[in-house]
Amino acid sequence: MTAPATTPAPASEPRELYVRHARKNGRLVMTMKALDYDDGSCVVDVQLAVRGSDEVLEGRSYRFGDARQATSFVTEAVEALIYLGCEIRE
Repeated sequence: MTAPATTPAPASEPRELYVRHARKNGRLVMTMKALDYDDGSCVVDVQLAVRGSDEVLEGRSYRFGDARQATSFVTEAVEALIYLGCEIRE
């Protein structure tokens, strides 16, 4: 797993590639948003929800060298969430 992004994102506006929402028993668990930057890098913003609420508890960003690496990270996370009984939506 990649460490959280520690360097600031490039100045240009990123292009949103996709968003995934994980819910369990109708409640939001996590949101993952992949952002593509002009320099070829990609950041996945992950937000965890407060247990039993749709309110955001914590957010982290993970930086990847390209969109393929970021998509691999999100795919593995989604597979784990499905295994744990979550429903995934775009």
